[in-house]
Amino acid sequence: MAEEKKGLIAEFKEFISRGNVMDLAVGVIIGGAFNAIVTSLSNDVIMPAIQLLIGTVSGSKFVNPETGEPDFEMMTKALNVGTIKFGAFIAAIINFLIMAIIIFMIVKAFNKLTDITKKKAAEEEAEEPTTKECPFCFSEIPIKATKCPHCTSLLEEEKKVKVEKKK
Repeated sequence: MAEEKKGLIAEFKEFISRGNVMDLAVGVIIGGAFNAIVTSLSNDVIMPAIQLLIGTVSGSKFVNPETGEPDFEMMTKALNVGTIKFGAFIAAIINFLIMAIIIFMIVKAFNKLTDITKKKAAEEEAEEPTTKECPFCFSEIPIKATKCPHCTSLLEEEKKVKVEKKK
């Protein structure tokens, strides 16, 4: 049963480490955060302005008797129009930027971890042996050695013996 969990965990790790899965996750998160900006722009800025415009164009006269200018406070109360909430819209933008920075840092850390893992795997594959074992005395010697410094055996003879055995 422990082997199944290791297999499942390894499969999950491989699934998560694919680049397209991370791209999809980032897209969904950023899309959700951007949706909040669009909703706030629509509900808090554009719609109240449109409602005020419609009330003004429709002939509703909300004029301050003292100044003769349109009284927007009286108009918003009469038309049941909400105030334009620039603060809510700016808060939505700030929330989006914070979310984007956090996601950027997570993706950056993930990419760094992936690069480190790939480099280690490449180093392990590219690493060539620098030593070999003497077939006569079994001591470790440099890979380019033609004679063992420990038992003084000629290593070239070993190659000739192997070639003759293959024939």
